[in-house]
Amino acid sequence: MRLGGFVFVDHLNPESWVKKHLEKGFNSAVLPIDHTCSEIQRNDYKALAKEHDILLSEVGAWSNPISSDRETRKKAIDYIKQQLAFSDEMGVRTCVNIAGSLGSEWDGPHHEHYTQKTFELIARTIQDIIDDVKPTQTTYSLEMMPYTPPSDVWDYKQLVDMIDRKAFKIHFDPVNMINSPKCYYQNGTVISNFIEELGDSIINVHLKDILLTSDLTINLKEVLPGRGQLDYPVLLKKLDTLDPDLPVIIEHLPDELSYDLASQYIRKVAEKNHITFK
Repeated sequence: MRLGGFVFVDHLNPESWVKKHLEKGFNSAVLPIDHTCSEIQRNDYKALAKEHDILLSEVGAWSNPISSDRETRKKAIDYIKQQLAFSDEMGVRTCVNIAGSLGSEWDGPHHEHYTQKTFELIARTIQDIIDDVKPTQTTYSLEMMPYTPPSDVWDYKQLVDMIDRKAFKIHFDPVNMINSPKCYYQNGTVISNFIEELGDSIINVHLKDILLTSDLTINLKEVLPGRGQLDYPVLLKKLDTLDPDLPVIIEHLPDELSYDLASQYIRKVAEKNHITFK
């Protein structure tokens, strides 16, 4: 595995960005530029990352390609195609998005999300995106979400079969898969089952933690790794059986100190379980 996380720099440029990753001991990274950047920027980021063995793990294409609003949907699909083509040009491991939402919020819930009709819409949309761009060096992946599909191993298995494209992969975020007290208390088993079923399709991983509070009716909140109940020993041991270059990216923390603490905790768990990061 290759550990990565967001880095804080005063003035973002390829040199400062790479230097900060090296200082933090990160050798996988989320690319901080998009398809609108200049050719010079593209070349510099790509060259410096390669020179210092920093794997470009992901490019975001965060948008709503299944929106009920036709114009929003069209803009999202056009944007995703541009980002996927950019990701392919840069040799990034994956271009990631969520499936989208039929609701008023791009990542919000909707009563029709788990119908066969919605799964078919998601599958057709992704087929169109991949078939139009025809990526050869990157992939397109969906990040699981707690109340929009895919939310669990069964959703993913169905979508993988329906989409049926080699360039479609899984962006694994185990915290987003924990959407009930049952999943929360049995998350080690949930994680193990997912990786055993679909590990070969996992292209990238997000690392967070989750805590169930006593607030009614159900309140599950993201917390700093080590301060929740995510079964990190199980997670890291199962991920360690996959691709040795698999990027595992710490995310959603407010400041540099929090990322340092998260990195220390994850490395400590890995060391205790005889797991080494590449």
